[in-house]
Amino acid sequence: MDKLEAKRLLSLPLEKLLAMADEVRRECAGGDIELCGIINAKSGACPEDCRFCAQSARHSADIMEYPLKGKDEIVGAAKKARENGAARFGIVTSGNRLTRDEVRGVADAIKEIGQNAGISPCASLGALDQGSFSVLKEAGLKRYHHNIETSERFYPDIVSTHCFSERINTIKTAKKMGFEVCSGGIIGMGEDWEDRIDMALLLKEMDVDAVPVNILVPVKGTRLESREIMSAVDVIRTIALFRIILRDKSLKIAAGRESALKDFGAMIYMAGANGMMIGGYLTTAGRPVREDLALVGEISRLWNEK
Repeated sequence: MDKLEAKRLLSLPLEKLLAMADEVRRECAGGDIELCGIINAKSGACPEDCRFCAQSARHSADIMEYPLKGKDEIVGAAKKARENGAARFGIVTSGNRLTRDEVRGVADAIKEIGQNAGISPCASLGALDQGSFSVLKEAGLKRYHHNIETSERFYPDIVSTHCFSERINTIKTAKKMGFEVCSGGIIGMGEDWEDRIDMALLLKEMDVDAVPVNILVPVKGTRLESREIMSAVDVIRTIALFRIILRDKSLKIAAGRESALKDFGAMIYMAGANGMMIGGYLTTAGRPVREDLALVGEISRLWNEK
């Protein structure tokens, strides 16, 4: 699908767009719903200026700051995520990159998770070099997460301390090293529909394996604190567009679904999503896990009846 074809989808009634997305999901992505959990393993004091991020040292958001957590705490969180029903567990750290010693610390936790936690570990550690990727690969890591955040055109409006090409190069390096790649971004930051389409088309071109979609949560103390929350209809339409463009990729909905969708949360699955993050996010809480699991159970039964 090219950009012109994607733009034409925007003119469709929402009901027809959802039907198309659901058909693509059934044919290309199947009926399984994958759940992910994460840990904010190193929080705050980030020197980057991402306008949306509560962890930037340039912002005044009221968050906890702490250095890299120890192996036992990370492994314990992974086991808790497994108990909550997650199939994957992401270790996420603040900052644009880790020191080599920090990478080794994360690698130790990854090795322990792979051996004893019963869940597949992922890592989101910033713009790593080949040496750091090698350390993680030796520890047993198979999937690396690195968001592109938005389109290349809109990116300078969101971040100025590093460039879009750095994110692309990190993804390419991870793929070159043999990792699966999870990459997506945030919608509702002030981008337009063309930016959302460009983002999805680039992710398709790079052939990433999974695409997490976050909806902006305007956190007090960040430069996007006054941004109006994206409408539920626009969120659902975006998810449907992503499914139709990305076809067989795992499409996971993460932060912001609670505040943007409220009672319409189940519609992410009607729009083609086949995964979500549970158990909370980096600096914001999510819905109670039992409520998310109940929703997933209902959707799974509905899909299996078709």
